[in-house]
Amino acid sequence: MAESLLEAAKKLSPMIKANLDRIDSECQLPADLAKTMNDQGLLGLYVPKVLGGPELDPIAAFHVVEEISSADGSAGWCSFNGTALTSSVSRLSAEAAKELFGDPPNVSASGSARSGGTAKITEGGYVVSGRWNYLSGIDHAKCLFLNCDLVDDNGPVVAEDGSQVSRVAVVPRDSGTVHVTWSTMGMRGTASNDASFSELFVPESHTYARAEPGFHDNPLYNPQTAILCSWTLASANALGMARGAMETFKKLATDRSTNSPTLLRDRATVQTTVGECEAIIGAGKAYVLTAVGALWESQVGRKPDLLDKGVHARLAITYGIRQSVQVVDKLFYAAGTGAIHESNGLERFFRDLHVSGQHISGLHSNYEYGGQMLLGAKITAATYA
Repeated sequence: MAESLLEAAKKLSPMIKANLDRIDSECQLPADLAKTMNDQGLLGLYVPKVLGGPELDPIAAFHVVEEISSADGSAGWCSFNGTALTSSVSRLSAEAAKELFGDPPNVSASGSARSGGTAKITEGGYVVSGRWNYLSGIDHAKCLFLNCDLVDDNGPVVAEDGSQVSRVAVVPRDSGTVHVTWSTMGMRGTASNDASFSELFVPESHTYARAEPGFHDNPLYNPQTAILCSWTLASANALGMARGAMETFKKLATDRSTNSPTLLRDRATVQTTVGECEAIIGAGKAYVLTAVGALWESQVGRKPDLLDKGVHARLAITYGIRQSVQVVDKLFYAAGTGAIHESNGLERFFRDLHVSGQHISGLHSNYEYGGQMLLGAKITAATYA
């Protein structure tokens, strides 16, 4: 299955590249491209097999997202984000999943870990209201996974430590209103728009608490590491774009259409930059695969060092993303004036990487968290748990 999905990703590259202008101008994946990706399982790499999905492990899924991202960052992001969200269907019973996604299920989803509204406890379920943002891939999603603040007749429901209790509600996209808000410098095709819902009843079986175990017995769905399994694919997206930027730059470096008598490839500074960037990409990818591989081994073996391995996986993921941004910066600078033209494609990777690098998985707070854990210090950095 993993090999066939990677091969499908490779074969899809020409279709993605043929749609680059539309992806940018329409601020979403063209419908035929999104349908092809969904039909081939590329938007739900972690969907359980019992629901017709591939249920790939994080390493196999990494290579698929990396391949797609080397053609276009937005398409790769939709594969990463769609996979992350659809994996959450493991938190629902098979019966509930079929109620939401059909039988046989066509599991396509978007969602937000940010709490944009409330879920009020009522008989048989919850009443959901609010507005959620950054819903990547909402244009081709059937359902949305929405993190809600839990409330009752007395107001907010809080835990023993005083923190707000949350609950995720899974709702049909068409039961609310989509607001087109996505206008950005890069990653334009992710369609990361808003959606609002008002007094929508959601049955109990269509909701879950993020810390609860799932219905499907696979280490992939362990709530302790679900975020890291998702973020692994964020790093695949970034490193794939870095690879795409490198291949684009190498073509530019041999272009004889410029007025300069010396090709970029024949300049010592450019040669040095290419060598350095190749090393950075390779090192970043190796770190991610090694650290996440160790995490996955602990998950599968149910070993007691799982959370220790998770710290290193989190650091590797962030490192891979941050280094990818550095790569495109170096290549963009080395390309000189030619880099600014849309026609050569390098500026697209520059824009997309600088947007994807703002995701929480690539922020420096992850280094702070890792340092605190390694030093045995008080944890003050956000854990995004």
